[in-house]
Amino acid sequence: MLIRRKNPPHGWALPGGFVDVGESLEQAAVREAEEETALRVKLKILLGCYSDPARDPRSHTASAVYVAEAAGEPRAQDDAAGVAIFSPEGLPSPLAFDHARILRDYLMWRQQGKLPGPQIP
Repeated sequence: MLIRRKNPPHGWALPGGFVDVGESLEQAAVREAEEETALRVKLKILLGCYSDPARDPRSHTASAVYVAEAAGEPRAQDDAAGVAIFSPEGLPSPLAFDHARILRDYLMWRQQGKLPGPQIP
């Protein structure tokens, strides 16, 4: 499931956002998913951390990416202009940030049970 971003940089993206002061990464992931998609999520596993300085054109950001199970009816809200479910073979374009890489890592985990290793240059 991806959201169509309402704000720049435009494109399709995994739901997410920023951690509030006093909030854990896990709490932020659950909150942001619900704010953008109206879904209640249960985190299953930390897929990986993504921190390439060029991953976000606005500023240097780091993301902790979780695999989750969702309940409810998806509905675009907050920073999402749209929400849709895609097959891995039919992903939309453009994908924002480094989300194509994250989705490749997710598919590797799903198909092979392997978590991505660190990307050290």
